[in-house]
Parts: sequence; C-alpha cells; structure tokens
Amino acid sequence: MKSSTRVQLSLMMFLEFFIWGGWFVTLGTFLSSNLNASGAESGAVFSTQSWGAIIAPFIIGLIADRFFNAEKILGVLHLAGAFLMYQMYNASYISVFYPYVFVYMVLFMPTLALVNSVSFNQMQNPEKQFANIRVFGTVGWILAGVIISFVFHWDAKESVSQGLLKNTFLLSGIASLVLGLFSFTLPKTPPKRIKGEKVSVNEILGLDALKLLKDKNFLIFFVASILICIPLAFYYQNANSFLGNVGMKNPTGIMTIGQISEALFLLLIPVFFGKYGFKKTILVGMLAWAVRYVLFAFGDAGALSFMLIIGIALHGICYDFFFVSGQIYTDSKAGEKYKSSAQGLITLATYGVGMLIGFWIAGKITDAYTTPAGLDYKMIWGIPAAIAAAVFLLFLATFRDEKKPVSAH
Repeated sequence: MKSSTRVQLSLMMFLEFFIWGGWFVTLGTFLSSNLNASGAESGAVFSTQSWGAIIAPFIIGLIADRFFNAEKILGVLHLAGAFLMYQMYNASYISVFYPYVFVYMVLFMPTLALVNSVSFNQMQNPEKQFANIRVFGTVGWILAGVIISFVFHWDAKESVSQGLLKNTFLLSGIASLVLGLFSFTLPKTPPKRIKGEKVSVNEILGLDALKLLKDKNFLIFFVASILICIPLAFYYQNANSFLGNVGMKNPTGIMTIGQISEALFLLLIPVFFGKYGFKKTILVGMLAWAVRYVLFAFGDAGALSFMLIIGIALHGICYDFFFVSGQIYTDSKAGEKYKSSAQGLITLATYGVGMLIGFWIAGKITDAYTTPAGLDYKMIWGIPAAIAAAVFLLFLATFRDEKKPVSAH
C-alpha cells in the first residue's frame, strides 16, 4: 500500500469515529439536562442506533454493493449527516430532536461498513494491515472525548446547565462535513456485484447463516449475544450522565479510558484464545459486565472514585473478550460459504435486536428508579449487573467446549 493511501485511510477512520464519539458519549446527559427527556424518551433516542443497524444492510446490500462506488456513497451520507447534526444542534424539544437523530443514525450506521470496504479494497493482506488503519478510529473517538472534557469543558456541570453541551453536535457536524468532502478524494472502490445480478433479502440480512443455528453451541452463543446486549445498552445510555451526576469531573474525558483499554486488550485476545480457548475467553467478557456494574452501583466520586475508574477501564475486557472473540468464533463456525452472512447475522442480533431491547429496558428502569431525591443508581446499575451474571451462568452451564480449538488469527 502506498504511504499516501495509508494516510488517506487513516484520516478517514479517524474522522469516522471522531464524529461518533463527539456526540454519542454525551447524548444521555444532553437529553436529560437540555431536553428534559424521560428515561423512556432517552431509550427511544438511543434505540435509533439499533434501527440504523437493522436498516444498514439494505443500504449496503441493495445500493453500495451493486450500483455506486463505496467512497461516493460515504461522502453523500456524511454530507447529509452534517446537515442533520446542525438540525440536532438547533433542536430545543425532544419531539423536534427525535426525527433528526433517527434519520441521522439510519444514514450513519451504513458508513461503518463503508469505511471498512474502502479500506479492504486497498489491502493485499487485511489480516495484518487493517488493525494499523482501524486504530486511528479509536484515536479519533478518544480525541473527541478529550476535546469535549479538557479543552472546551462542555460536560462540566456549569456548562451543561448553560446548554453548552449542544455544541458537541456542532463539533461532530463540522467533522462530518470535512469527511463528506474528503470522501470524494478517497481511492476508488467500485461495486463488488455485477450489475443485474440478483440478490436475495436473506443474503443481504445474513439470514442464509440461520442454518448455523442448527449447531447447538452456536445457537447458545447467538442467544447469549442478544441477551448480553441488554446490559450493554445501560452503559451507553446512562454512564456519562451518571458520572456527571455523582460529581465526577471531566466525565467524557475520563470515559476515554474505556477506549484506551479496548485498544490494549485487543492485543491480548490471541493470548487468551491460545491458552484458555473460546468458552473461557467469552465468559471472562461476560463476567466483566457484571463486575463493572457492581462497581458503578457502589462507587462514588469521592473516596470510592477508584471503583468508577476500574469500571470504565473494564470496557476493554467487556467489549473485546465478548464481541471481538464472538466475531472470531462466528467466522470459524461459518466456513467460506457463510462468512459474510454469519457476521451480518450477529451484527443484526447484537446492535440491532439485542440493543433495541436493551435501550427500551434501560429507559424503563431509569424511569422506575427516578425519585424526587434523584436517581437510585444502586438499582439502575444493579439490575444490568444481575442480567449479565445470569447470562454468564446460562452460558457456563449450557455451552460445551469444542475439541477443535478456535484460532484467533
């Protein structure tokens, strides 16, 4: 790969995740503080990510893979995203904000696959080259959090009360405009399919891979993947506002510890796979979700602030040991015929169905434990901790270790 191409792809990844990290982390705080949204209303807004994940395969499968260059679609989607971000910046009511964020997420979620397509198209050895490009996405997410917390202090209590947190949409909107224009300069990524070639809905959504559910172990993993996304939704929806409400300074910047942890633990997955196998690796990931929420339930911003920091730092284990190892397991079970379909099915199950249910439950739980004295965080975090522990026990009892080891390479 030419060095100029490597720089282009790295900048593309950086901007892609800078945009997402620049508004999504603080969204829960913005909704409750600036738009006076209830838990259920916040859950509905967060669930737009899930609807985007469900609809995204149609955009990629029906349009990007058949008719237009991926980099051009990426540019159009981000230019539209910049406009929608500006509308979200100007919205004063949840009823006005919701339609814009819904359309935005329907357009944004396909870009996650498009940036991968553009990258893979330029690589001769994606297994070795992709990680070095993708890491700039993590850097972008981290930098967005640092800018919000430590440069502009938009997530500080006084700034939130003054309504300055809405500036995150302006920040992401500008980045989206830049990426939209920049996308048209990216290396050409033509359609993969031959024009006129028929494609079934089953193929687009990965439903061809449903045959894999006949394997009892894969069925157990599939169900566990949906269930574990319920507690995951609590983190996305409540963590930032929780840290701010309990008095943690620079909460958005502090939460970038989770992304740093994610990058570090990604390197340990091959070690865990080689030594302990798939079942133990994924069980560690599940257990980490339960432990982190217990730490959140009993920690505070004073003497027990270390509990909150550890809980955030566990994000690397929570995400990598479950989701990344699950993707590797899925790849090994699918075989050549269903590789893409199987990954699509798992994405639909987790970010689509699982988190859609999770955001709805998280909203209901938040409303149920909102009192005149404030939010009962022991219950708001205790319930997802119990759900994660139950999924852990279910998987431990029902999933059987397989004789053939799953390779992490």
